[in-house]
Amino acid sequence: MLMDVNEIMKILPHRYPFLMVDRIVELEHGKRCVGIKNVTINEPFFQGHFPGHPVMPGVLIVEAMAQVAGIMAYLASDDETKKKVSYFMSIDNAKFRRPVFPGDQLRIVIETTFNRRGIWGVDGKAFVGETLVTEAALKATFADKAA
Repeated sequence: MLMDVNEIMKILPHRYPFLMVDRIVELEHGKRCVGIKNVTINEPFFQGHFPGHPVMPGVLIVEAMAQVAGIMAYLASDDETKKKVSYFMSIDNAKFRRPVFPGDQLRIVIETTFNRRGIWGVDGKAFVGETLVTEAALKATFADKAA
């Protein structure tokens, strides 16, 4: 393990219940990052999604991908950029291939497709075991924090 949740919280502004990354297990500076999200039944979204048949919302899987990408981009950035916050610009070609249930462990793999003029493009894939459950192409940038 490269980073635990305490180290992740030093980078990401997200906190429970919106912090979607528990660990970073692989990092290739600015190119690739692998994070882990342990999906537990006590997640607040399971109360309503869906009663009697809990399924992790796909949009939150995409958010977990974005958070892993944000960690990778932050660690590859200069000191001025590290004072900023990252914002989504686009989500393309999202595919949800299999539901994610309580007890699953998401392995989120992020690979950089480009990094130009402050805009990061990444391909994200989420796996449960060896099964691809979600994939999407994401773009984000860093901007000043709102006052």
